[in-house]
Amino acid sequence: MHPKEISIHEYTYQLPPERIAAFPLEERDASKLLVYKDGNITQTQYKEIAQHLPSGSLLVFNNTRVIQARILFTKPSGAVIEIFCLEPYQVINEYSIVLNTKQKLQWKCMIGGASKWKQGPLTKTVEWQNSTITLQANIVSKLNDAYVVELSWQPAALSFAEVLQHTGDMPLPPYIKRKAAQTDKQRYQTIYAKHEGSVAAPTAGLHFSSSIFNELAKKQIQQSFVTLHVGAGTFKPVKAASMQGHEMHAEWIEVDTATLQQLLLHATGHITAVGTTSLRTIESIYWMGVKALLNPLASPDDLLIKQWDVYEVPLSATAICATDALQALLQWMANHQQQRILATTQILICPGYQYKLAKAIVTNFHQPQSTLLLLVAAAVGQSWKKIYEHALQNDFRFLSYGDGSLLYINQPGTGV
Repeated sequence: MHPKEISIHEYTYQLPPERIAAFPLEERDASKLLVYKDGNITQTQYKEIAQHLPSGSLLVFNNTRVIQARILFTKPSGAVIEIFCLEPYQVINEYSIVLNTKQKLQWKCMIGGASKWKQGPLTKTVEWQNSTITLQANIVSKLNDAYVVELSWQPAALSFAEVLQHTGDMPLPPYIKRKAAQTDKQRYQTIYAKHEGSVAAPTAGLHFSSSIFNELAKKQIQQSFVTLHVGAGTFKPVKAASMQGHEMHAEWIEVDTATLQQLLLHATGHITAVGTTSLRTIESIYWMGVKALLNPLASPDDLLIKQWDVYEVPLSATAICATDALQALLQWMANHQQQRILATTQILICPGYQYKLAKAIVTNFHQPQSTLLLLVAAAVGQSWKKIYEHALQNDFRFLSYGDGSLLYINQPGTGV
């Protein structure tokens, strides 16, 4: 069956609202960890995760940093309008350059309470360092699923990143039914977050502490860092009867040559992706390498991964090993004098997909009927049902601030 024919209704379960974690635990690594390996389920805590990973293996993390993308404007009437900044509405050559823009820019946004915004600009002021920051928003145009909003501010010397830091709130997921607190600025961020651009946290990484990294070092488990800026589309529900009717969100990925070389060294060994975003990134990198191998003269746009690309390649391409794909991508980058890949991916990983680089994934427990649950099912097959049943029966906490799992990916032809 082609993945387009998959019905999302086959990937559901009952998630009681009280099982959704509204707050993180006091200690990051105290969260429960479900381990699925060789068809068996065991239970431990994140602080013990190094004991369940092979010595000398590689962990891949997403080092994106969440921006305070939710801005609340209050009109003179008292009506509150929320502007949720999704991504820049312009060509992106470097996310950091866009975030360092001064004075004004245009951003793709969702607007909560748009019907209350009749005309004219919205204005918000905040006090900061004995001065006043004034932020103004104007609608430029309406898109199919969002708006283009021009944001301008004073003092003009401030960067947009600084403006968001002082006027915006942490964009907690919609299923966390509370306002963002001051503590979320630190806890809805991994300890290794580096590159700003996400509007949602790579939540599997929220469990990792300095203590865990010390234990990983003792087992000579190496770490590698990629960047995928998580978009609000990660929470986009699947409403279509089949996956053919669902448009996968595109997200920006960034990987440098040093990371590709590290992946190449471990391509025939064991690679664990920390989070679905890291997984989507490294699997996209493999397929970009396949495209580069099949067409060495490919343009950067030719390498972009669209939603169904990985299921519609020539049959011969599916047999290309990870080593050859990574080498081809590195050669393509050398030919184009590039030190890093900055591109979008719409990769949809669902049952029927064969993982190319990852041997295991660290991930939280996801919403019913979501593309993230499809990704898990692609890794563990129908065992996803007993994994989630175990979590529900053993008081695991679900979703972004909840507990998580270490899932060893079933090997083709083995059933486990």
